[in-house]
Amino acid sequence: MEIIKKYKFLSVVVLLLLCGGAVYIFYRYNPETSGFFLQCPFKLLTGYDCPGCGSQRALHALLHGEIKQSFAYNPLFIIAIPYVILGFIFNQDKVKAKYPGFRKVLFGQKAIYIILFIVIAFWLLRNL
Repeated sequence: MEIIKKYKFLSVVVLLLLCGGAVYIFYRYNPETSGFFLQCPFKLLTGYDCPGCGSQRALHALLHGEIKQSFAYNPLFIIAIPYVILGFIFNQDKVKAKYPGFRKVLFGQKAIYIILFIVIAFWLLRNL
């Protein structure tokens, strides 16, 4: 049991370091002007934006406090951030046990279909 706790702690530390490094890179370097950020393969092949296009620029703008500009780059990304954070919170064992109904509403099968519909609708509407 002690070994499991040790590796769980280590994995959390590694994850935090990786996330911190990613945040630093996106804060420091602008994806619009820096050459080492990946371009969207879907957009390169088709010329159309995918649902994730603009997310790197949106994150960079958000980290600099430019919320309006960030939303202009990719509104779906900005709206999804609180939902993803809630997902991490509701994935904790204590929270899972305490709020199973709320978790099911936010992350159950119906929620998956609703999110899929929203992503596809966003994808289509942004390319009209």
